[in-house]
Amino acid sequence: MALKIRLARGGAKKRPFYKIVIAEATSPRDGRFVERVGSYNPVLTADHPERVVLNQERIQYWLGIGALPTDRVSLFLTKAGLVKDVKKSNNPTKALPKKKAQERMKAEQA
Repeated sequence: MALKIRLARGGAKKRPFYKIVIAEATSPRDGRFVERVGSYNPVLTADHPERVVLNQERIQYWLGIGALPTDRVSLFLTKAGLVKDVKKSNNPTKALPKKKAQERMKAEQA
């Protein structure tokens, strides 16, 4: 059973609110979860104290068991001082133009 610490979306249309949950990796994003350990409200300003709320004791427990945070949640945990390194996903080739666009650019330069 692989566990993830991830966001589950809630809230109304265009008014997002996320629960930070412990869930099995195979369960749906907004589906079944094991435990709720915090919340994230992106509507609030960045310096608002209730923008990210974490239950640090329970998160430490789940990290000790082997739960892996997603990229966004690992940023929250790093800012809270629970995790030292941030796992960054970096794919520089994704931002490059596609094959046909690169061919057009080469033809224009020639």
